[in-house]
Order: sequence, then structure tokens, then C-alpha cells
Amino acid sequence: MGGFYSTEKMANVFAYESSELDWCEDNYRYSEHVVEYFNTVSSFFFFIISPIMLYLLHPYAKTKSLAIHLVWIMMIFVGLFSAYFHMTLSFVGQMLDELSILWVLAVGYAVWFPRKLFPSFIKDRSTFSRLVLLITVLTTISSFVKPTANAYALNCFGVHLLYTLAVEMRCCTDQKALRLAKLSVALWVLAISCWISDRLCCSFWQRLNFCYLHGIWHILIVMAVAYGNTLIAYLDAINEIPYLLHGLEYWPCDKWAIGLPHIVLSSSPKTQKQC
Repeated sequence: MGGFYSTEKMANVFAYESSELDWCEDNYRYSEHVVEYFNTVSSFFFFIISPIMLYLLHPYAKTKSLAIHLVWIMMIFVGLFSAYFHMTLSFVGQMLDELSILWVLAVGYAVWFPRKLFPSFIKDRSTFSRLVLLITVLTTISSFVKPTANAYALNCFGVHLLYTLAVEMRCCTDQKALRLAKLSVALWVLAISCWISDRLCCSFWQRLNFCYLHGIWHILIVMAVAYGNTLIAYLDAINEIPYLLHGLEYWPCDKWAIGLPHIVLSSSPKTQKQC
């Protein structure tokens, strides 16, 4: 009897709509097999941007550490789990979605968090990375206590990242880096505004018959991560590998007003530190 109950309980967490979260988009509007169609489809934007960023950041990753590729490899899994979650609204889908984001953040902190901002009792990055790993494991376990609070907690990391960027950018005079910082913040603000509005103002958007803000959040947050990730990597390159010339360009054309930012490295010595 106990075994049957356990099996039934396990099956329930995989069941459609077993999650307590339900976003504003109308359920099963376009397909009887997909709960939130637009939110599911918009998750595939992760699959478009992530491979491109892996390619663009590869020269920097070869010089710094190939572990940097983990961020965008894991972003592919964020897109996969996000699509699964919105397709089913299952409890397992929710946890996979949120925990994959948590571990992307953990890798980012471990690889890029500025050494000068380390706690005083930490002297090197390997020790800091172990601390990040410990905190992430404990956070992963505690995320099952109150799953509905996880998304809000994850977004709080965005505030800390903005603070870290502000500290790093205080003395920066590189106009391209400053422009990238402004675009990164603007994209994050737009993204989080969509997320909050979809969550808290659903009835308003339903009256307008426009319940797609969470799907727009998916698109904006991927772009915000691409811009912010490149800016953080650029600042890291300035501090960690100053013997190389560092520049910022945009793909596919540097002259375009919009594009995907990436770092340009060369073997020429850097003569002036701008950030």
C-alpha cells in the first residue's frame, strides 16, 4: 500500500497543472497538449541565442577558461526546462525551470564575480567557487520548502548583479562599455517589468486580451543576459588578462544599432586601461 501511494504521489508531480504557478496566458488556447502555447514557444528563443553566444565568446573562453561555456550550455537547458514547464505546468517542470536558472547564476558568480569584492576571508577564486557551490546546493534543497517563492527569490539576484555592475562601472570611460551597460540595464528593467506585470496585473491584461507578457519576458531576459554577460566578461578580461587588447563589437555587424555583443581579443599589448 505504501509503495502504491509513493508511486501515485510521484506521478502527481509530473501531472499537467500540478504546479501552483499559473501564468496569465489562457490555458490550452491553441493546443490540447500545450497548456501555455506562447510561453512555450517563446522559450525556444533560448535555443537561438545560446549557440550564437557560445560561438562569439569562444575566443575569450579559450584564453580565460572553457568553464565559461557552461553558462550558455546551461542556458540551453533553461530554455528546454522552461518549454517543458509551460507546456505542462507540472511541479517537476517548475522546479527544473527554476533550479536551472539558479545554477546558471551560480556558474556566473563562480567564474566572474570580481576578486576585489570577495569576502575578506576568501583569498582565491577556487575557494570562492566552493563557497558558491555550497550555497547553491543548500538553496537547491531549500527551494522545495516554498516553491511559489522561488521565482521572486531568483529575481532578487538581478538586483545584486546590478549593484555589482554599478561598482565595476564607476570609473569606466569606455563609451562602448558604458553603452552596453545602459542597454543591459534597460533590457533587464523591461524584462522584469513584463514578469511582474504578468504576475500581478493579469486581470488588466486579460481585459485587453493581451496575455503574452511572460513570453515577452523570455525574449527580453535572454537578450539581457547576452548583453550583461558580455559586459561582465569584458570587465573581467580588463582585470584578469590585461596583456591583451580588449574591444567590444556587435554581431552580425558592428555598425548596426542592435546586435549581439562580444569581446574582441588580440595579441597586441593594451596601452590604456579604460574600465
